[in-house]
Amino acid sequence: MRHSFMKFTLSALVITWATAAIPANNENQSPANPNPVQTVSPQPPEIDAKAYILMDADSGIVLAEKNMNERLPPASLTKLMTAYVASAALKQGQVKLEDMVTISPKAWKMGGSRMFIQVGNQVSVKELLDGIIVASGNDACVAMAEHVAGAEDTFVQLMNQNATRLGMQNTHYTDSTGMPDPNHYSSAYDIATLTRAIIRDYPEDYAWYKQQWIHYNNIRQPNRNRLLWRDPSVDGLKTGHTEDAGYCLVSSALRNNMRLISVVLGTPSDNSRTEDSQILLNWGFRFFETHKLFSASQALDQKMQPRIWYGKNKYANLGFAQNAFVTIPVNQYKQLQANIVVEQKLKAPIIKNQPYGSVNVTLNGQPLTTIPVVALENDPKGNIFSRAWDHIAILFSKWLG
Repeated sequence: MRHSFMKFTLSALVITWATAAIPANNENQSPANPNPVQTVSPQPPEIDAKAYILMDADSGIVLAEKNMNERLPPASLTKLMTAYVASAALKQGQVKLEDMVTISPKAWKMGGSRMFIQVGNQVSVKELLDGIIVASGNDACVAMAEHVAGAEDTFVQLMNQNATRLGMQNTHYTDSTGMPDPNHYSSAYDIATLTRAIIRDYPEDYAWYKQQWIHYNNIRQPNRNRLLWRDPSVDGLKTGHTEDAGYCLVSSALRNNMRLISVVLGTPSDNSRTEDSQILLNWGFRFFETHKLFSASQALDQKMQPRIWYGKNKYANLGFAQNAFVTIPVNQYKQLQANIVVEQKLKAPIIKNQPYGSVNVTLNGQPLTTIPVVALENDPKGNIFSRAWDHIAILFSKWLG
């Protein structure tokens, strides 16, 4: 379950260190807190996988993990980044869903999982995306890469650039498909991070990941993610399998406005990756809940705004750049506390979106997450007269001690 609130009221008036319990509200929002941290949890279930992670999609908090930063072959989970780069190209207007792509010999010759496109035929971008996401088609991946970037090698550069931008420190791609290569690797944590980005950055495209079937070239292929057939709360995302990688699955489910992401890597069978993912999701929804703490562009209480010296405005307008969430064990909401630390006597210019403080959230006295406090607007230097007056005021305050 998820609870949220719009206002954060601080009872203390000391700007540098003010403490207050967090009040409750019932508004639901959904972009993400960028500070993933771990929290105390009940013992997670035993999962027969080389690595796994269970993460809340809104807060980014890790609920359970095993070897989450270990570099492992991602197999066809690679195609999540292929689809992510394609979604970026669509959003930026570089390609359109209706674009017709002429299939090259390289794309047609790809082995492994296929969409069964034919060399020389024209296939729409939307059909290729369905082939990538549902059929896990290696041929569709290469065709998409060539259409977006001109060549697969160039497309792979975009994949690695996006991985770096998203903070995927244990990921490197050598192709768009996930074919085995010693220099092609990722981690459970990085794949969960990418999944959060897919859901957050391209929500209009996310519905593609819950499709159960693809029909193309008179061939009907099922989505290999068995959870789409078994659990109505599951709406994505992708399977993967090679001999080196084992059986892998990325799943996401939404129950009572709370979304979880599970990643299992290196399980011994198709059935085990399905069962393990279901167990992780059920455990997470049973024992945890997510709360919204702050809304994007929400300002601190006026009494908490620090003085700006030499600026056009007298006081700063500080607040939060984006929605912020925490995920905690059930029935622990009253134990949340927040301490705010804001810089005093700021000097102009103040730059929008730059951090000038933080909120440190604790649960039962233990650190949970830190949320930046940023400037919500620019504040340039004031005119010569206001700056001179501030200079006199500072000298006078120093003289008074």
